[in-house]
Amino acid sequence: MEPFTTEMFVSAVSEGGGTLQPLDHTTKGLLWVSPSGAEALQEILDSFPGIEWIQLPWAGVDAFASVLAKIAASPQAHRPVVTSAKGAYSEPVAEHALALLLGTLRELPRKARDAHWQQERTGMSLFGRHIVLLGAGGVARAFLDLVAPFRPRVSVVRRSGGDVPGASRTVSAEHLHDLLPDADAVIVAAAATTDTAHVIGERELALLPHHAVLVNIARGSLVDEEAVLKAVTTGDLFGAGLDVMDPEPFPDDHPIWQERRIVITSHSADTPPMTQPLLARRISANVAAYVEGKTMVGVVDVEAGY
Repeated sequence: MEPFTTEMFVSAVSEGGGTLQPLDHTTKGLLWVSPSGAEALQEILDSFPGIEWIQLPWAGVDAFASVLAKIAASPQAHRPVVTSAKGAYSEPVAEHALALLLGTLRELPRKARDAHWQQERTGMSLFGRHIVLLGAGGVARAFLDLVAPFRPRVSVVRRSGGDVPGASRTVSAEHLHDLLPDADAVIVAAAATTDTAHVIGERELALLPHHAVLVNIARGSLVDEEAVLKAVTTGDLFGAGLDVMDPEPFPDDHPIWQERRIVITSHSADTPPMTQPLLARRISANVAAYVEGKTMVGVVDVEAGY
């Protein structure tokens, strides 16, 4: 376990039937429990080529893109299996997406900042709305479960084909623009890759109705926050809830902080008290699977980058 150990994660290894040992040339499995440190991780992999499995701590693995790219460039037979926490944190992140969606529709950021009795009753209900959901992973599926009582029409946009349970329809990424003119809300829950960089930008925002709202709980790179600020300021977008930004931390002096219809929650959709027990559970499951020679959970496609 690198670059540090915690009692919870050490116990998780034991519960999975494994034994935690110092890193050496007999090491077969590596638990990398820091959300950063790609260069240090790569040095370990270069020094200990016998490592067959790497467990990463986050659902998103974009912080380790350079490591994944080097693994993808190696012969298939020599590639270690890489697993992440994808799916492990789905419920708390989906919960946060729903909170941001309701908050923006109900104008909670503006009303809270105004700090006086509103002269006009404004805001929109979520019931029966059309939601465009980017992504079909664990967070998106958990969100579909949470939002179901509001009886929305949900259109899922994903990289590949195949229906998603709970969605009204599922389309591939090239059809995103066809959905936006009829969207009441856009939820960004896709993986961060070179293909999804600024998947929501000025052109996409211009296609949305003026009453639409945007929520991003994926990665900041997927949304052009400058375009979001412009759209909200001009009234072309009703509001936005952004848990993630690019870069992070986002500059304190940026004018986006002053826009009353935008709420930024500083990447808190999954906090350490929420994620640590869930990561421990994932470690236990994958240690057990590795020991028993079974398929592990959260396997990363190193070529696709997620």
